[in-house]
Amino acid sequence: MMTTQQREATIEAHPTLPLITITRDFDATVDQLMRAHTDPELYARWVGPDVIETRILEWDARRGGAWSFINLHEGQEFRFFGSFHDVGADRIVQTFTFEGMPEHVSLETLRFEDLGDGRTRLHAQSLVDSIEGRDAWLRSGMEVGVNEGYAKLDQLVADGAL
Repeated sequence: MMTTQQREATIEAHPTLPLITITRDFDATVDQLMRAHTDPELYARWVGPDVIETRILEWDARRGGAWSFINLHEGQEFRFFGSFHDVGADRIVQTFTFEGMPEHVSLETLRFEDLGDGRTRLHAQSLVDSIEGRDAWLRSGMEVGVNEGYAKLDQLVADGAL
């Protein structure tokens, strides 16, 4: 197994809007990252913290399609679901909802910027329902899941799985 250089995502809260942005560079092409985000088998292998297992329940990565998965951790199940609003060559727009808090739906936009030489920058933004909701996400420890998940994605690329 080849190892990869560890990178941290930049996670920022907009000062006056209920918006979180994430920026992260990858040694992967736009096509590889789009596949990692739209292929359910691949997505389940990298998303989230190392301590969880992800089981895909539904996955239709196209405009108007829906998705849902369960995270399994220490005998507990946590369900997430949403809709794909747009899936293009270098962009995904989707909703994201934790079943335990269905009133807190976020609108997520992922954009993949080709940096050349097989490198890509991910620009992600999550628009939530309030500043309080945004701050709760930031306090939740989301950076662990983001960074550990993206490290697993780096490893899938390095191992030739994408």
